Amino acid sequence: MTRSTTLLLAIAFASVATAQRHVEIGVAPGVTHYYGDLGNIDGPVQWNSARPGMQITFRDFLNNKKRYVTRSLTTEARISWFRIGYDETDPIKGVEVKDLKNYKRGLSFRNDLVGASGHLVLNAYREPYTPLFQQRFFMYFHIGLGIYHGRPKADLFRGDVDPANQYYFWEDGTVRDAPRKTPGANIIERDGKYETDLYSWLTEGGEGAGEAKGGQRFSPWHVGIPMGAGLRVMATRKLSVGIEYCYLMFMSDMLDDVSDRYATYDEIDATYTSVRDQTLARYISDPTGWGTDGEISIRTSNRGNPGLLDSFSYFSMEVSYKFKRSPARRSYMSL
Repeated sequence: MTRSTTLLLAIAFASVATAQRHVEIGVAPGVTHYYGDLGNIDGPVQWNSARPGMQITFRDFLNNKKRYVTRSLTTEARISWFRIGYDETDPIKGVEVKDLKNYKRGLSFRNDLVGASGHLVLNAYREPYTPLFQQRFFMYFHIGLGIYHGRPKADLFRGDVDPANQYYFWEDGTVRDAPRKTPGANIIERDGKYETDLYSWLTEGGEGAGEAKGGQRFSPWHVGIPMGAGLRVMATRKLSVGIEYCYLMFMSDMLDDVSDRYATYDEIDATYTSVRDQTLARYISDPTGWGTDGEISIRTSNRGNPGLLDSFSYFSMEVSYKFKRSPARRSYMSL
């Protein structure tokens, strides 16, 4: 999503908010954990996948004609930025390279998802007829629907996308500037720049592979279902702080650009006419060279699990504040 689109979303939400007499705005930085096809840790959580995120939440912007003190069932809107990612070639402290289950597959990605969502919220008030600032704290639960924009990228080159700039992954866990077993190959550091747009290359086979521009088969728009729970503490009548755990389940299995099988060399060669692009596509699809032999076979064709949709969790801490458009017109909504 472009910066202008994000700005328009923010203006739209702010317009809805300021059109009412009351709105609460919360800012929540946090940490994401990715769940998908990549991973070197045996278990449901890849603890080394932690990445940053940020959310802005708009609450209580609907009319409150009956001047309810509290509302058990309400709505909220959110603008979010989530960074998710994983690198199967990264070392794990205390684990030998040979014990990393997916090191030789060596896939990686980073995806910055920007989007908006609407949520239905159940506030678990202890005393529904007592103002919140007097109750001090309460739990809440939410479920919603959102749309997010993001394109997975990878750091696969030192500088420009060019065969001469690719990384070479060796069995000892080092990254070098020449193919394995090359005498005098130097150990190098990756530059940390995610220059390779994975959606722009044919990384997987299947429907559409082997056709012109076959690498651009996937949409950068993703529909997700956020659901979560949290605890909020009212510091004052207007100021609150809280913590929240949110799980975001997506209808897509391509947030990480890994879903089905490797593209075969025939599919890659049919998609790209130049030898340079064919070489690049083979490397981008299989960075270590251990993943596939370019044929469809039981041993080397699987790249991911198409039956496992991508998801991630977001643990955050929020500070929120209640704003009123006109101090002269008192509103009792969600005090």
